[in-house]
Amino acid sequence: MAIQGPKFLFFTGKGGVGKTTLACATAVARADKGKKVLLISTDPASNLEDVLGTTVTDQITPHQNLNNLFTVNIDPEIAAEDYRKRVIDPLKGSASTEMINKIREGLSGACTTEIASFDEFSRFITGEGLSEIFDTVIFDTAPTGHTIRLLELPAAWDDFLGNNPSGASCIGPASALKSSRERYKKVVSSLRDPLQTIFFLVTRPDTPSLKEAGKTSQELIDLGMANQGLLINGIFQAKEQTDTFALEMEKIAEKELQEMPETLKRLAATNYPLLPYNVLGLEKLRSVFNSALQAKIAAEEQFAINEINQPLPDLTELVDQLERNRHSGLIMTMGKGGVGKTIVAAAVATMLAQRGHTVLLTTTDPAAHIRDFMDQLAAIPENLSIERIDPKIETKNYIDKIAEQKGQHLDEEGKKLLLEDLQSPCTEEVAVFHAFSKAIQRAKRQFVVMDTAPTGHTLLLLDTTGSYHKEILKKMVANPSKVTTPYMMLQDHFFARILLVALPERTPMREAEALQNDLKRAGIVPYAWVINQCLSAIPNLQDPLLRKRASAERLIIQNIADNLSNRTIEIPYLTEEKLLPAILSLYR
Repeated sequence: MAIQGPKFLFFTGKGGVGKTTLACATAVARADKGKKVLLISTDPASNLEDVLGTTVTDQITPHQNLNNLFTVNIDPEIAAEDYRKRVIDPLKGSASTEMINKIREGLSGACTTEIASFDEFSRFITGEGLSEIFDTVIFDTAPTGHTIRLLELPAAWDDFLGNNPSGASCIGPASALKSSRERYKKVVSSLRDPLQTIFFLVTRPDTPSLKEAGKTSQELIDLGMANQGLLINGIFQAKEQTDTFALEMEKIAEKELQEMPETLKRLAATNYPLLPYNVLGLEKLRSVFNSALQAKIAAEEQFAINEINQPLPDLTELVDQLERNRHSGLIMTMGKGGVGKTIVAAAVATMLAQRGHTVLLTTTDPAAHIRDFMDQLAAIPENLSIERIDPKIETKNYIDKIAEQKGQHLDEEGKKLLLEDLQSPCTEEVAVFHAFSKAIQRAKRQFVVMDTAPTGHTLLLLDTTGSYHKEILKKMVANPSKVTTPYMMLQDHFFARILLVALPERTPMREAEALQNDLKRAGIVPYAWVINQCLSAIPNLQDPLLRKRASAERLIIQNIADNLSNRTIEIPYLTEEKLLPAILSLYR
């Protein structure tokens, strides 16, 4: 059944769940019914052209084979760079090069990118982007709750920001925004109006995706945006009843769906099957809502299976390399949400402890999933300790400290604006890094495995602005050449080993590649890529759909091994409920 809704349709969810597919299928379905549709993407690595089979640019462009469908791609990175120029150009000639570089890096984070892209497509909601001539406007990737909260911060609209470019804000002066405060008020009002807007939470039938959707749903509800629908994409049904792996995979997905967050259970849900073909082109997009067409296409497709020439190294070989010629060091798992950072960190830490090393396993996971995994073990090794850094506590302590330092000479209104300005996620990143710094020091004496590490932007922010790195050097005037800061330790490729965790799918691979590039700008090169949940690593698959997907995975994994990583590790797709014992049992 095609997706219904009011004029503005937002599709949101974590990477790789099928937002673009469902957004495009909905756009095509509405255009087929004679509606005039505008599809807007804010994906920096947008594959709209591949999916729709038409040219997509940064200008509103009609589909070459479907007259009622129009597209436009807003690249957040380009929008952010244009925004930075509008902030920085007026300062040239009056501010020092060091100050300009400081401001530029302060504007390099996710906050700036989100605001800049939202600044661009807000015009399509208010009608100034010609949306009034369309019956339906579909957004592939909705603004986050964080973006909307930032729009409502008075600090973002006060001269305080313009007069204090060295402040903690990652948004910058309001004068650099194309939109006015009144326009943003109208945008937020439209987003809250159920007659105008609906948010579709796209997820897969797995716990990480469902939890992410549940979190997003609650954030939007808290912001007054309760008109939501749940789209569960990729429901797997075994075709080959003799394939025990396929049957177990189907069973686990059913259980995870039953245990979805209560917030999602209250929403009207629509299920979409896992398809054995890539949804590219108009016919396959039309098949998303047409089971008969799905069967026709599946019957016509000739699936060429890409056989695995040589298995990739596994976690045993990775841990062999991590412990070679040393008994201490820092190991970080990095990656986007839902790819398996936590389970990889838990497995590596446990394997190192089982080999006799003293290990600290630490995390900033607000939901403390690390403990969930470790509790699956019959016994935790005595030489393995587990700690948790609470981002909320660390951020509160950090904000209190900065407010006391910078608020000494401000009046009450100035102090209020400063506190609002410190609500940025960048503040949380920096605060958590300060807490991480203590654990990093311990890695000189033992192995420290960190789950949910700081992003490349955080590291650049700390280094360029001097908020930590340079401050320490200034205080150690006697002999700064002998000082080693946590940032410098992360750049030490022998001391710090970064494990970039990804899934064998196109979107997660692109996201991991972007994170790797961000880290490289900070002088940090990942030690290895760990590809999690690989169907292609499962022997003797019989189910035709799973065999096809395993074949597609192999091409992606090969690209990673050939072009993105010097070390590529794979972990097979596991259907067991107790994942950590299941992973460890593979490598005994």
